[in-house]
Amino acid sequence: MSAGPSGIRITVNGLSSVCPEGLSVEKLLEYLNLPAARVAVERNREIVGRGIRERVLVQPGDVFEIVSGGEAQVNGH
Repeated sequence: MSAGPSGIRITVNGLSSVCPEGLSVEKLLEYLNLPAARVAVERNREIVGRGIRERVLVQPGDVFEIVSGGEAQVNGH
């Protein structure tokens, strides 16, 4: 389920998206311009705690739900 050499295909909040390969969950939040300190992240139906986000790598086909106090907005990625 790869999107080619420039990125991988994932799903974020129900929307298909492409991100660079090799990103950690923490770096994915930066890529999506989301406030890492103020969001909760679920990856493939499992919570990714703040303490491990830098070590968990985004994989092709991952499905993310990212929420804050209100619904987190993904800026077109």
